[in-house]
Amino acid sequence: MGMLAQWSRQPVLLAYLVGGVVVGPLGLKLVQDRESIRTISELGLMFLLFMIGLEIDLKKVLRAGRAILVTAAVQILGGCLIGLALFWLLGYALGAGQWDALYLAVAAALSSTVIIVKVLYDKRELDTLAGRITLGILVLQDLFAILFLAVQPSLGAYRPSVLLLSLGQAGVLLAVAMAVSRYVLPAVFKTVARVPELLLVGALAWCFVIAELAQALHLSREMGALVAGVAISTFPYAVEVISRVTTLRDFFVTLFFVSLGMMIPQPSGVLLAGCLGFSLVLLASRLGTVFTPLYRMGMGLRMSLLPALYLCQVSEFSLVILQLGRQSGHISEDTAGLGFYAFVLLAAISTRGMAKSDATVQGYIRRLRAAGLKDLGTEEGPAGQPVERGEAVGPRILMLGFYQTASALLEELSRNAPELLPHLAVVDYNPEVRVRLQQRGVRVFYGDISQPDTLVYAGVPAAALLICTIPDSLLKGTNNIRLVRRLRELNPQARIIAVSESLVGVAALRAAGADYVSVPRLAEAEALWRVVQEAERGSLETARGAVEQRLQGRQEIVP
Repeated sequence: MGMLAQWSRQPVLLAYLVGGVVVGPLGLKLVQDRESIRTISELGLMFLLFMIGLEIDLKKVLRAGRAILVTAAVQILGGCLIGLALFWLLGYALGAGQWDALYLAVAAALSSTVIIVKVLYDKRELDTLAGRITLGILVLQDLFAILFLAVQPSLGAYRPSVLLLSLGQAGVLLAVAMAVSRYVLPAVFKTVARVPELLLVGALAWCFVIAELAQALHLSREMGALVAGVAISTFPYAVEVISRVTTLRDFFVTLFFVSLGMMIPQPSGVLLAGCLGFSLVLLASRLGTVFTPLYRMGMGLRMSLLPALYLCQVSEFSLVILQLGRQSGHISEDTAGLGFYAFVLLAAISTRGMAKSDATVQGYIRRLRAAGLKDLGTEEGPAGQPVERGEAVGPRILMLGFYQTASALLEELSRNAPELLPHLAVVDYNPEVRVRLQQRGVRVFYGDISQPDTLVYAGVPAAALLICTIPDSLLKGTNNIRLVRRLRELNPQARIIAVSESLVGVAALRAAGADYVSVPRLAEAEALWRVVQEAERGSLETARGAVEQRLQGRQEIVP
């Protein structure tokens, strides 16, 4: 099943779920002992949450920008409230010991870290602004899930006093774990880190101790495992622990998702209709609770739509929460199954949607503009096309796209030829870059360089020098050959400077119309060769000093 998932470019978690269905009571009935399934599931769940905790950096959460914090708060709380109201109206139980609507609302508010990180990594978008916003929201979703796990055991006998008691017990657990991790564990891990086997055993022992403490406090072992991971996430040994626990985690997590597949109820018309309704609620809530705050904070249409698109699936955490609700008797078998079917459906759809996010977002942008929504720095020009405000004279030098190389080039221009800056403009759709460039007095056209209309209204037909430093691996919706051809069609007289990641691409770009093609790896190799020569002469410090001198005082837009 895993091989089939890889071949069809689907998340491997789907393969585990389907594998569980095949060997379980619903399929071939090879495994029917539900107690064994439940035991394996609990172990896998504990390892999964321990690893999630290890990868949550609370310091990064505290340093998260306003856009991430505000959007995450609106998305999580708004998603829960929208889901709670809609699921209650659809007839799901809410109260009297049954909390189907609440569990479904919480499940619908969380997105899949595993799927999102994998797809963004493959697309090389983890470090883009949209990627950072998405990952920041995911981290805060995990923290919200911790809070829900704290109150989940008390939902069976819900009273305000019981809820406050659960929160107090969670506070005690967190305080004890943090105190021990600060004052006791550093010395312990410093000792056991000398022996790799002991490091692994020590990490697992810590996980099980805090899990049992959580159980003693009438919380769940799964929450204890999560807190145990968070408590040591900032240790210098955390990376080593992750590398050693990963194999063990992968084994049990595989069995966890297989066990979920074994417990999926038989599909019915009502169940599949509920799955479709759940998916529609999730998609609608993402658009409303992610796009709206980002757009209101001036992130532009594209940067507001991308995170909303990326977050459109059910989280593994949601499956965990539904599984715990089923074990606690808070929700029915069909409610849990509904979440599992929605996970499969949305994982399959969102994976393909994220892979084609650029075309999807462009379609939405056209509809939103037609509906009257303004984009960053634009107003409606002839034929309803966006134009930049207040730009009477086109720029002589135009940078198409702005990332690290363009940032370094701008710094060189600022230092060596500041008289050129008034004649320079940048075309890019990163709102953070736009603000920083404007603060430096650089003209900015907000737009996507893959769109011909953007190139026309940015002034490409009248520019004297066109520069694109974005490699094909980072360009979205186009590549350098198509871009150069488009530029040459719009401006036959301009000098065009392009970039190629490969040697064979140089001739193709020249044939497309580029006057000069930069090959960054050649310049890098030349610089490294000089360093090698200095090292052979025993004067590596001279080369290092030259680099440090060049770095002094640099104030780049993209550091």
